[in-house]
Amino acid sequence: MPPTLASLVHHSALKLTVRAGEERLDTAVRWAHVSELADPVPYMEGGELLLFTALKLDAEDPEAMRRYVKRLAGAGVVGLGFAVGVNYDAVPQALVDAARDEEFPLLEVPRRTPFIAISKAVSAAIAADQYRAVTAGFAAQRELTKQALSGGPEGLLGVLAGQVDGWAALYDASGAVVAAAPEWAGRRAARLVADVERLRERPAPASAVVGGSEENGGGDEDRVELHSLGTGRRPRAALAVGTAAALGTAERYALHSAIALLTLTTERSRSLHAAEQRIGAAVLRMLLAGEPEHARTVAGDLYGGLLDAPFRVIVAEVASASAGRAHAEGHARVALDKPERPAPGTGPAAVTASGDPLTGLADVVEAAAARSGEAVLVVPDGDRLVLLAADGGAAAGSCTQYAEALETARLTQREQGGAGEEDELVVGLSAPAGPIAAATAYKQAEQALSVARRRGRALVEHEEVAAGSVVPLLADDAVRAFADGLLRALKDHDATGRGDLVASLRAWLSRHGQWDAAAADLGVHRHTLRYRMRRVEEILGRSLDDPDVRMELWLALKATSASGE
Repeated sequence: MPPTLASLVHHSALKLTVRAGEERLDTAVRWAHVSELADPVPYMEGGELLLFTALKLDAEDPEAMRRYVKRLAGAGVVGLGFAVGVNYDAVPQALVDAARDEEFPLLEVPRRTPFIAISKAVSAAIAADQYRAVTAGFAAQRELTKQALSGGPEGLLGVLAGQVDGWAALYDASGAVVAAAPEWAGRRAARLVADVERLRERPAPASAVVGGSEENGGGDEDRVELHSLGTGRRPRAALAVGTAAALGTAERYALHSAIALLTLTTERSRSLHAAEQRIGAAVLRMLLAGEPEHARTVAGDLYGGLLDAPFRVIVAEVASASAGRAHAEGHARVALDKPERPAPGTGPAAVTASGDPLTGLADVVEAAAARSGEAVLVVPDGDRLVLLAADGGAAAGSCTQYAEALETARLTQREQGGAGEEDELVVGLSAPAGPIAAATAYKQAEQALSVARRRGRALVEHEEVAAGSVVPLLADDAVRAFADGLLRALKDHDATGRGDLVASLRAWLSRHGQWDAAAADLGVHRHTLRYRMRRVEEILGRSLDDPDVRMELWLALKATSASGE
């Protein structure tokens, strides 16, 4: 603990006497300084004990002493030490009254106590306090290192919480709380997720201080420091430390040691993650090549559990114009020779705190899998991200929740009249499958992804595509253009008032070519309907006996109906 005015008063060798400000003697002293200037304030930094003899001051002038003491108090000076027996035999009453009016500590320094003795006492006390802080910091570092090696992050957080006399929590790459100490701190840390997200938007290393209040939940008055962890541009995790007051020197040493140890752990995890990702790419390549047994052998204990139960194949991409054109050409591929995830800022425009949308999705899925103890396979694929996640598991569920949250945000933005993001995440989800059917599941995920892109949806499951109607698929611009071209001649004929060929064709096709039923629907004689169908054939130059022609005409009619024509 740094020296205080009280500790100096109690110093037996100094023989100081308190003349005013008794209630403020617990104030810390940063330094002791001697000045006989009439106005020493420009040279003060705050926290000093000012020592003087009133060589250039009229210490018996009440008004001059009030101005002098008031300026010192306003500058952050913590007290005055007045030497008696030099210029004045006793402390002038005007100075005592001015100090009492400001409740400003005033100490009488006896003639036999030189100012240098006070300065030495303050300096020695500060040095001793710093030595205690450094010693305590090294002891904390040893204990933190021991816990990091044996107890992992959870043990380290427990020691850190004890060292700072508060609480500590660790957040993963998705911003979720993964560990906290003591146990109750998890609830407090969960209320700071939004602050952690804002911190993760800044390049590492970054830190922020959050003060507790009634508004942030529960009326906590603690002071919370947030620190990003990791050496890359995008933080891999974050640490929160809550205390009742600002950290002292020893506590700061302990915190910095914890940050260093957690950063080392994070960077080691990143290297392991990259190696695991390369293994995952090889496993996926073998599954899609129809070699499930080889895939299982390579997967080993790392991904083997994932292949023992039904899994889902998830394909995600950013629906930018370039990605849309590349995949519309049908070039379905898995670029397994590039297993590393794209670096933040090199992909599409960032829409999440963790970087581009694909990186954000990968972080969320991997964090959910880690918390639940599941295996999940994540393989970056150029503009895409391919995932294998257990059916019904936490990883697959987090993917769905992430996409739904993005879609809700998009709808809200559009309802408020805002423009949508240029680069939006779209996700396709396959039906449950096993290793033998992995290639089929991948195609299902691609088909669902294509539908999601066309419909402007964030996520579409293959079950929706298989169980739904083909009619919504006709809303595509290319299909509408085909329909307009095919039916244009018939519509031009009808526009001249020479017969309702389009309506007659729709009625006839809807009745599967049954003349009487279609004529009844139209309210015309069946011979009239026969004549109209011959005119359709003549105008189009195509035979209605051809089932392919009937199919194309029916789809064209449905496409124009879907577009409101």
